[in-house]
Amino acid sequence: MKGVVFVELLNMAESIAGEDAVDAILDECPLETNGAFTSVGNYPCSELMILVQAFSEKLNAPVSELQNKFGRWMFMRFAEGYPAFFVGKNDAFTMLESIENEVHVEVRKLYPEVELPTFATERIDEKTLRMVYCSERPLIDFCQGMIEACVEHFKEPADIDKIDHSSSGEFKADFKISMAA
Repeated sequence: MKGVVFVELLNMAESIAGEDAVDAILDECPLETNGAFTSVGNYPCSELMILVQAFSEKLNAPVSELQNKFGRWMFMRFAEGYPAFFVGKNDAFTMLESIENEVHVEVRKLYPEVELPTFATERIDEKTLRMVYCSERPLIDFCQGMIEACVEHFKEPADIDKIDHSSSGEFKADFKISMAA
């Protein structure tokens, strides 16, 4: 997993709990890296999950809630750092549909070794999009946070229903995003 994800998790945690609390958590966690992450490095997802669990305990928040908050954080960082991906995207559905065949294509050009989730999308009708997340990583709630942040970014109120279809070793969720009338 790319180091930028770890760096941003630490940035988010510092914004919530403070630098001292994050340093204390890093000291307590059994991490192979000892908490030394760089944005360009590659690290095991297991270390991310150890950190999320530790921050969950420290902040007294469920892991799912923390993952969701982190997904929202990452979407906003993405929007700030990569505005070119938003050019020509006038609504949330268009942006969400572009992840697999535009955003991930560009990410793979920069980082050929990266392992990304897959996203399949289908327009059910003008106000409903189905998006299927599939990954070896247990980040479904993170994905939901990113979807929610995308909808909010485009100021389009929506209901987001999630059905988790995960099974051993594969994490899969079906999201139905229904724009408000």
